[in-house]
Amino acid sequence: MQKHARLFAVLESMDNGKTIRESRDIDVPLAIRHFYYHAGWATLQAKEFPGHEPLGVAGQIIPWNFPLLMLAWKVAPAIAMGNTVVLKPAEQTPLTALLFARICQDVGLPKGVVNIVTGDGSTGAALVDHPDVNKIAFTGSTAVGKMIRERTAGTGKSLTLELGGKSPFIVFDDADLDSAVEGIVDSIWFNQGQVCCAGSRLLAQEGIAESLYAKLAARLRTLRVGDPLDKNVDMGPIVSAEQLARIRTLVAAGCSEGATLTQAPCDVPSNGHFYPPTLLTNVEPAHLVAQEEIFGPVLVAMTFRTPGEAVEIANHTRYGLAASVWTENVNLALDMAPKLRAGVVWVNSANLFDAAAGFGGVKESGYGREGGREGLYAYLKPVGRPAAPKKAGRKLKAAAVTGIDRTPKLYIGGKQVRPDAGYSIGVIGTGGVLLGHVGQGNRKDVRNAVEAARRAAAWSGTTGYARSQVLYFIAENLAARRQEFEARIMAMTGQDDASSEVDEALDSLFTYAAWADKHDGAVHSVPMQGAVLAMNEATGVIGIVCPADRPLAGLIDLVAPAIATGNRVIAVPSEAHPLSATDLYQVFDTSDLPDGVVNIVTGEAEALAEVLALHNDVDALWYAGPDEGRATVERASIGNLKRVWLPGPDGATDGEALRQATQVKNVWLPYGE
Repeated sequence: MQKHARLFAVLESMDNGKTIRESRDIDVPLAIRHFYYHAGWATLQAKEFPGHEPLGVAGQIIPWNFPLLMLAWKVAPAIAMGNTVVLKPAEQTPLTALLFARICQDVGLPKGVVNIVTGDGSTGAALVDHPDVNKIAFTGSTAVGKMIRERTAGTGKSLTLELGGKSPFIVFDDADLDSAVEGIVDSIWFNQGQVCCAGSRLLAQEGIAESLYAKLAARLRTLRVGDPLDKNVDMGPIVSAEQLARIRTLVAAGCSEGATLTQAPCDVPSNGHFYPPTLLTNVEPAHLVAQEEIFGPVLVAMTFRTPGEAVEIANHTRYGLAASVWTENVNLALDMAPKLRAGVVWVNSANLFDAAAGFGGVKESGYGREGGREGLYAYLKPVGRPAAPKKAGRKLKAAAVTGIDRTPKLYIGGKQVRPDAGYSIGVIGTGGVLLGHVGQGNRKDVRNAVEAARRAAAWSGTTGYARSQVLYFIAENLAARRQEFEARIMAMTGQDDASSEVDEALDSLFTYAAWADKHDGAVHSVPMQGAVLAMNEATGVIGIVCPADRPLAGLIDLVAPAIATGNRVIAVPSEAHPLSATDLYQVFDTSDLPDGVVNIVTGEAEALAEVLALHNDVDALWYAGPDEGRATVERASIGNLKRVWLPGPDGATDGEALRQATQVKNVWLPYGE
């Protein structure tokens, strides 16, 4: 690729319409960087990723806005980890992918390792549907991403999605406005604004808004639009007539809602799909142009008063790909970064990328990361671990529970509450003995539990040390009552080694209590003067559908890593053996666990699983139910594109559970004068 760098650059500009300066100075060097970087990981794979193996065949579908760079982002990590690839480039921009195929032949890459298949959407659909494809990696629109999630539901295919965005560009009143203006140019008018992470929403603090708008208007007048092969041109054409029509329609809608239009007074060529750099001011956060991804050189501007209001406006979108924060106050910048719901945050910079730093979004911007160590796990799977040997336990006689009838209720917001519908389900133990009843939860109960979990958001902001103390306390209180839990497990399941299951639950609590303040992030080494902080952040609210067997350990094995990393959970315990879960209520109440961090809804597990999957305020779903239910929950998850994890029958390693419980946010911090 280095030998043919100039040819790649010219082909990319001819194919896509981006300026030759961008292709030559950004796209091609960064694509080459990805292959060098991941070649190093191929050497280190055995040492750095023990217990993992390649997924197999990776189907990869890339968009038209960065044809070569997206190819590198996907092919390099896939083949570095030992997978084979079938890549479909966008039908509008296949040329650099075909040149890359020739490069693969020239370097002697074994036949079948990299396969390039051109075509339209039907070709991509065939790739997604193929039964021998083990992994789908897609970059493109959120609408198509949802279709892919639906088509792959229940197939067992690994899936990563890098989708649309409506990224905020936040400028505080102490920022260097001239530098911010150049950052805006690089953010929204780079590649004609056809960038998924473009800073298309400008949030200016009220005191400097008019001054910033004036500087932007002046800078607009200097931008040149024309032939992308002209090295003096700043913007080339839009990729297609359809995309140009969409841009015009959305800008007209913005003006009809009251926005003020400012456009570069440049001569736009009549031959081609050109659109001038555009600024829309007087935009409200709820306006169509502030919510919909325009995917063109259009910046929409609004104002804010305080940092808290900036966070609220920035997060008021279904997307969460990237954000840019401009301030000379490093304390303010580092305070803002964790509060912004985005996968990448740039401080006093915009549109910085490197192979060593992961890239990807949250919410409807997709899930998974590309680049960095975190991006490699998307092309690996854990090697099946043998089941832990069971310890010999005491044999206990099953018997009906006698004495006071304590029908367990649901556990929501730290309180025991009656089920909404007023129904209960009998719990039958070994030998057909009726052990008692539990509440039958429904959609409203799940709604109440999710609301309680949302109110417990402060748990995500507590220190790892504080969370570890709570988990240790839970383990201590469970251990003090182990005979009671052993007897309960024996009565429900008839197993004669209930002691080993209690030991397993205690081991999980102690293990994840230990991990709570040790699941660190990283500082990525990128080729710039600065640092990239890779922060492991809690996913948010996780719905957990526990396995039918191992009623105590199965629940603790999943709840413990989730809350250790700062998540709040709604757990659906074993439908057949729920009483171990309901016995935990008092353990939680006496262990300083804040209200709403753990919520337990008993009832019909599969019905409740679908309700959790459909709920748009649930950020992820962990489903350990029967195989036949997987397609249902994965298909139901597309509403807000929540992450769905299917723990294997033998459970998960500590590392896998912790990775599923968190998502990596990369914060770019350039420094120096």
